[in-house]
Amino acid sequence: MQSWMLEVWGDWACFTRAELKVERVSYDVITPSSARAIFEAILWKPSIKWHIQKIEVLKPIKKMTIRRNEVGRVATLPTDKHLQGGLADSLGFDAAANRQQRAGLLLRDVAYRLHAWFEFLPEDKQDNYSDESPAKYAAMFARRAENGQYFHQPYLGCREFACHFRLVKPEDDLAPPIPLTKDFGWMLYDMDYTDPRMIIPEYFEAKMVNGTINTDRRAVEVYR
Repeated sequence: MQSWMLEVWGDWACFTRAELKVERVSYDVITPSSARAIFEAILWKPSIKWHIQKIEVLKPIKKMTIRRNEVGRVATLPTDKHLQGGLADSLGFDAAANRQQRAGLLLRDVAYRLHAWFEFLPEDKQDNYSDESPAKYAAMFARRAENGQYFHQPYLGCREFACHFRLVKPEDDLAPPIPLTKDFGWMLYDMDYTDPRMIIPEYFEAKMVNGTINTDRRAVEVYR
């Protein structure tokens, strides 16, 4: 099993606490699901599944409260009448009339080193190529991450908070994580999409020891 390391950083981040609905309040550090999404933004294929082993926090945790404008409704999807060219309700809405001011507790100037590996799922692959193998996807990920390529812009919790990343190589000099030990309590681990009719959230007890959080599913207990 090959492990990969990415260093990610950005000016802003918001890993929204699942128990808070209206006001955005971020966890103190990146969640495993957000870390997985960064790897999937670089390389996602039906034949692989990413797993986050551990998270290293490279910069002190800094928070900032801001107030920003948000839209309080979702755009309507086209109906059969729209697709057939008939008369139907308007798809658009007045953004100014639906604007709401909401406060948010965000993270400022963040940097993490993410350790991950991918599980090869040949039985789930959709392409019937004879060269399907873990080595193929490992080389593909290494090339894309080294060149800064991605399928969509990686982000830190919310799509408006884009993140930068770089592939960490074995010969690189690594900056140590912050010297902080802290128990963050219950944190969102991931979402279980096994049954599309019932998406189940998973949680774990996030404990940081000298700047490192162990998120390996084989070593931590995950609760539903």
